[in-house]
Amino acid sequence: MTGISTLVGFLEDIQIENLSIPFTAVATDIITEKEVWINTGSLFDAIRASVSLPLFFTPVKNGESLLIDGGVLNPVPIAPTFNDDTDLTIAVNLGGSIIKNDNDSKNDNDDNKDVTEFQIKIKKFIETLDIDNKNTKNWSMYEVADKAFDTMQSTIARMKIASYPPDLEIEIARNTYETLEFDKSAEIIKLGYEKAQLAYDLYNQGEK
Repeated sequence: MTGISTLVGFLEDIQIENLSIPFTAVATDIITEKEVWINTGSLFDAIRASVSLPLFFTPVKNGESLLIDGGVLNPVPIAPTFNDDTDLTIAVNLGGSIIKNDNDSKNDNDDNKDVTEFQIKIKKFIETLDIDNKNTKNWSMYEVADKAFDTMQSTIARMKIASYPPDLEIEIARNTYETLEFDKSAEIIKLGYEKAQLAYDLYNQGEK
């Protein structure tokens, strides 16, 4: 079963305006190069457009528009909530800073042996770019595109959050899981609950 047919199985043919909770999907129109907010019409069509990752899913035709993943222009869409009557704005940022493990640190120390001062300066400069050098060999075209997309989204997310700060931000390191690791869904959901609880507890402490 393909990803799209699986999505169809989860969703009924529901109109967004008939949902009990207000919903807005964010997509990117690659014809006009603009962000598109979808809050009416078919729920399936809206979700299908907003998750159309380049190279993974085909764009969605919508009138004169050709829609792809909204994260291309806005990976943390806070602005669509401005007109909602809410007490708390929560943003989930999947483009958080990369987490380095112990093996990364060990490899960094080993690499610093027997190198010139110039090489050390170059290495330090590359490290400031916050690039994850782990498993960079033999990447496929899709893996390279996925990494490039993650890097782009992380940069845009920081700017969006700085411009429209939410009441509560749940940040997930962008190298926590790969985009297509659906087999680890249980782990990912568990992590989401843990991160949400931690962020909420810190928020409550700040309120006191």
